[in-house]
Amino acid sequence: MGGAGDVDEVDRVDRTDEVRGAAGPLKAPQAPQGSNGRPGGRRRATGRRLAAALLALPVLAAAGLVLGAGQATAAALCPGRLVKTVTFSTGSLQVYKSRAYACAVTVAKKPGARREMKVSLQPRGGRAVVDQGKFTTRAGPVRVHALNRCVRASGSVGGSAGSTGWIGC
Repeated sequence: MGGAGDVDEVDRVDRTDEVRGAAGPLKAPQAPQGSNGRPGGRRRATGRRLAAALLALPVLAAAGLVLGAGQATAAALCPGRLVKTVTFSTGSLQVYKSRAYACAVTVAKKPGARREMKVSLQPRGGRAVVDQGKFTTRAGPVRVHALNRCVRASGSVGGSAGSTGWIGC
């Protein structure tokens, strides 16, 4: 029993203990446990957090539409499809049409300081709806009832202007 093989085995164990320290054999690292007893130390998102996140999405989307400028804003403000765009040196006039309504917006090419802007939309046989004043980004939207009717639109930014003539007939 006290052979040379036994001594080598003891020496091998002693050397490994010296390398590992006095704590004994190495253990695999354990994942931290959270208060719910699951490994990982994280909790699943609760129903309240998920509901709050889902409620915040439309608010953030609306804020993005209000803060944005250009065609994306015009499309968000006017329902329907874009039927005509008239560009001029300082901006553009965009006309949208849905089944029963027409909508128009004048958008400045370079938003910035307040300047005179105007948009006008008139259905055939009706009065024109106008939005004019000193704006930074856009004039409008203006909307008219245009079920089975032609409309004409005009818009201006600064000294430049554009118009469509009768469209949608």
